[in-house]
Amino acid sequence: MKFFSLPLAFVLLAVSAFATDPKFDAWADAFAADWMRADPEWATQAQYFSGAEQDRLDRLLTPVTNEYRAGRVAAAKDGLAELARFDRTKLDAAEKVSADLILWSLNDLIEGAEFSDFDWVFDQFNGLQVGLIDFLTQTHPIRNARDIDNYLARLALTAAQFDAGIARAEDAATRGFIMPDFIYASALGQLDQLLAEPPRANELVVTLDERIAELPAISSADRARAVAAAEKIVADSVAPALRRVQAMLKDQQRRATSDAGIWRLPRGDQAYAFFLRRMTTTDLTPTQVHELGLKEAARITREMDAILRQLGYADGTLNERVDKLQAALQPPASPDPRPGLIARNEEILRDAEKRAALIFDLRPSARLVVKREPAFSEATAAAHYVDPAKDGSRPGVFWTPVPGPTYDMLTMRTTAYHEGIPGHHFQLALQQETKSLPQFRRDSVFGFATAHGEGWALYAERLAVENGWYDGDSVGHLGQLSDELLRARRLVVDTGLHAKHWTRQRVIDYGLPISETERYVVWPGQACAYKIGQLKITEVREKAKAALGAKFSIKEFHNVVLRTGNVPLAVLESVIDDYIAGAK
Repeated sequence: MKFFSLPLAFVLLAVSAFATDPKFDAWADAFAADWMRADPEWATQAQYFSGAEQDRLDRLLTPVTNEYRAGRVAAAKDGLAELARFDRTKLDAAEKVSADLILWSLNDLIEGAEFSDFDWVFDQFNGLQVGLIDFLTQTHPIRNARDIDNYLARLALTAAQFDAGIARAEDAATRGFIMPDFIYASALGQLDQLLAEPPRANELVVTLDERIAELPAISSADRARAVAAAEKIVADSVAPALRRVQAMLKDQQRRATSDAGIWRLPRGDQAYAFFLRRMTTTDLTPTQVHELGLKEAARITREMDAILRQLGYADGTLNERVDKLQAALQPPASPDPRPGLIARNEEILRDAEKRAALIFDLRPSARLVVKREPAFSEATAAAHYVDPAKDGSRPGVFWTPVPGPTYDMLTMRTTAYHEGIPGHHFQLALQQETKSLPQFRRDSVFGFATAHGEGWALYAERLAVENGWYDGDSVGHLGQLSDELLRARRLVVDTGLHAKHWTRQRVIDYGLPISETERYVVWPGQACAYKIGQLKITEVREKAKAALGAKFSIKEFHNVVLRTGNVPLAVLESVIDDYIAGAK
């Protein structure tokens, strides 16, 4: 779940209408707990409860039906009515932030309900065939025998989950919601790979076997029985369900066109305006975002051109010269370079830990490791971060796809800074560990404000430049600029696809990889969050610098941002304003 922008006057009105119950924290905690009880998968990832209650949820899957979504909207409306009972003037600073966060989130869910058909069930990036399998193989904990039993219980529910997804996708299709034909091709490619292997070699079975092998308390006989049980479930129900998904997608693909943007769908323009508000947490229009992207792309291009010329790449377009440099940086094809690339990412992160000590007081205690993206989703995946388990059973993980045969050598450092240190790992692991925050904010119960979260990670990339991390490494600096250019171009192509009728090929010709292009097609607005968030965080930092002068401390600024946790940009700006006033 993400957030959208509301006028501040509405925020103030909604939480100060009545003054009947001053016990805001108790209400918020109870409401958040009920919210999590209705979302077993999120409760598992956060390990929000304990004992028998958490165990019960660890055996369930979060429903994907339209009826479930309607229930969430009804609960959100009830939550808003309860929230309105509290007098904002009687809330302390932390409670005001919490109230604003809940308000934004619930309003987002309610407004977004009318655009739920735009949430593709089986797309290649966030689809059920990716997300559910990732959840079971990467997130569901395997710490003991009970976790194994819970895994098998969830695995037995998987076929019904896919069937519910089929029903929702078929229902949306009756209203004209069909994905572009090339998205069907990508999703079907994933299903082909999932079904190509026998059940014993399926990701759902292999990873269970691998994870049990790490538990010395589980005997080899018990391990074999669990793996055999998983294999039988996959053979008897999961694989047939995936074949039903496959058949449904092939049927819909026959009716699909190559039009990429959501402008082609019923109320597509209104939907895109909503998604842009949701993802950026601002009221910027598509035209404003498009123009900002063009401006930022031009600035970054000039900086890249200067470095390329210094490196001896003076001829050709910017993309052609970057491609030539990438080719020159490629590792030998043999032996397989991928283990070395994973190890290199680990080295970058360990170095970043040392460098970050100069500009950060706060650093998470949770470990961060690098893992390779699973094979079935590697071709369509992007590098991403998964936060650690609170009980220490799972570290923070920087997942990196390296499908080959060529590799993005140029941006290795900046991607590690973005996904790991001081990017998402500092932000999300620290949020989880900040005991001064209520649990529902530590665990992002009410969603993830993309503009803040991704804006911080892009801000972290820029910090490396500002603090000399690339001194003597022009190639690494060029990689940082290359990724920043990608985020600026995202503003252009996302608005181009969904508001200006750009084709898939036009985006590719503009310089975006196919996997990136198709990601923007199925996730409207998300690509715009990064740059807009980065610019706002930089803006409020410079505002604090100007106001505080010699009193300004970069470490203290970072402390304030990180201790606040993930919030919409308007809320973050308000927090920084309070910080400035207090520091003065």
